[in-house]
Amino acid sequence: MIFNSLEFLFFLPIVFALYWLLNNKRLVIQNALLLIASYYFYQCWDYRFLFLLVFSTLLDYVSGIKIEEANNIKNKKIWFWLSISFNLGFLGVFKYYNFFAESFTDLLVGIGFKVDLWTLKVILPVGISFYTFHGLSYIIDIYNGRIKATRNFIDYSVFVSFFPLLVAGPIERATHLLPQIQKKRKFDFQLAADGMRQILWGLFKKMVIADNCATYVNDYFDHPGDVSGDKLMIGAIFFAFQIYGDFSGYSDIALGTAKLFGIRLLKNFAFPYFSRDISEFWRRWHISLSSWFRDYLYFPLGGSKLGKKRAIINTLIIFTVSGFWHGANWTFIAWGVANALLFIPLLVFDLNRINIDTIGENRRFPLITDLLKMGITFFIVCLLWVLFRSDNLNQAFQIYSGIFSKDVIWAPFWILYKKPFYFILVMLLFEWFNRSKDHGLQIDGIKSTALRWVAYLFILHFIFIYGAKSQEFIYFQF
Repeated sequence: MIFNSLEFLFFLPIVFALYWLLNNKRLVIQNALLLIASYYFYQCWDYRFLFLLVFSTLLDYVSGIKIEEANNIKNKKIWFWLSISFNLGFLGVFKYYNFFAESFTDLLVGIGFKVDLWTLKVILPVGISFYTFHGLSYIIDIYNGRIKATRNFIDYSVFVSFFPLLVAGPIERATHLLPQIQKKRKFDFQLAADGMRQILWGLFKKMVIADNCATYVNDYFDHPGDVSGDKLMIGAIFFAFQIYGDFSGYSDIALGTAKLFGIRLLKNFAFPYFSRDISEFWRRWHISLSSWFRDYLYFPLGGSKLGKKRAIINTLIIFTVSGFWHGANWTFIAWGVANALLFIPLLVFDLNRINIDTIGENRRFPLITDLLKMGITFFIVCLLWVLFRSDNLNQAFQIYSGIFSKDVIWAPFWILYKKPFYFILVMLLFEWFNRSKDHGLQIDGIKSTALRWVAYLFILHFIFIYGAKSQEFIYFQF
C-alpha cells in the first residue's frame, strides 16, 4: 500500500473516522487503533518482515527500561550495547552484507585469489533504515539521561511504527513524538485542513513532478553511452526534481496525514533548491536525517569544538556515513564524500552559516546575486545527483562525459520542449511565494476563499490529468 494508491485512499478515511470516534474513550484504545493500523499498513508490503519490526520494537522497549533501572554502569552498558548491536546487526545483514561480501571478493580476485561468492538472497525490509534510527535515538537518549524510558508498550510501538512515517520517515525523536502520543488529542479543524492541503501538495509533487520526470530520466540514464550530452544534462536536471518531488512529496503526505490525527511530525524539507550554497542545501534537505547525524554522530565525535582539523574529519565522516546509509553501493559513498569535499571549504573559512535566513526575506523576487548563487548551487547539486542515480561508477563517468561534452549547449533549448519543465515551473512558483511556510500549498493567508479554491482545483486538475498512477517512492529502497 502506497500513499498514491487507491488502497490508501480507502484506508486513510476509515482509520481517520474510527480514530476520532474513539476520542472519548481511553487514550490507550485510540493509540491501540493507531498501532493496529500501522502494522496492517506495514504488512501490506510484506507480512514476513512484520516480525522484524515487532522484535526491534520489543528489544528497544525492554532495553530502555533496563538501562534506566540499571544500578551500575556495567549493566547499563550491557543493555545499551545489546540494543545497538542488534539494531545495527539487522541493518547490516539485510542492507549491507552483500555489498561487503562482493567488495571483499573483488579485492581477493584482484590480487590473484579465486573465491566463490556467497550472498544472501533476501529482500530489503521496507523502512528498516528509518525505524532502526527511531529506536537508536530512543536508546541513546535514555542512556545519556535526556529522556525517561516509557513503560507503556503501545505508546512506544506507535512512536516506532506510526504509519505515516514508517516507510520513509521523517526520522522522529522520542523527545518530539512520544509526548504527543502520550497525551489526549483533540480534533483541530485548522490543523486537519492544513494537513489536507499538505497531502494534496505532496501528491502533486510525487505524481506530477517526480513521476513525469522519471520517464525522461530512465530513458536518458539507463543507456548513457547512446544518449547525447544535452539529453544527459536534461536528465540530470529532471532527476534533481524527480528525487525532490518524490521524497519531499512523500514527506508532505506523511506530515499532512499525521496532522489529521492531531500529531505534528518533524519538518523534513525546507525548499532546498532555493539554497545559496551547499551548506544551506543540507540544512534544508532531508532535515531529520541531517540533524540525526549531527546530534548522534557529529557532536559525540567532538563536532567543531576540538578545532578545525577535527571538525573537517568529523564532517567527512558524517557525509560518508550519510552516503552509505542511503545504500550499499560505491556510488552512494562517492556521493557522500563529494558533498563533504564541497562543504569543507565553507567550514574552513567560516562561511557555512552565512545563509541561514529565508532567501529574499520581505521581497517578492530574489536579488540578482541570490539568483546567481541559487543557480550555481543547483547546478552543483544536479551534478552530485548523477552519482546518486547511477548504478555504478562507470555509468556515472559516462554521464559526466556526456554532460561536459560540446553538444550540452543545446540543453537549455531542448528542455523547453519537455512537458515536465512546465510542471516544475508551477511547483517552483507556488513554493517561492510560500518559502517561509511549511509547504507550497499553505495559502491560508489568502483572504479570498474563492481564490484559494481556484488554486486547490488547479492542483487537482494537474494530478488527475497529468499524474502517473501508483508508482513507488524512490526512498522505499533505502
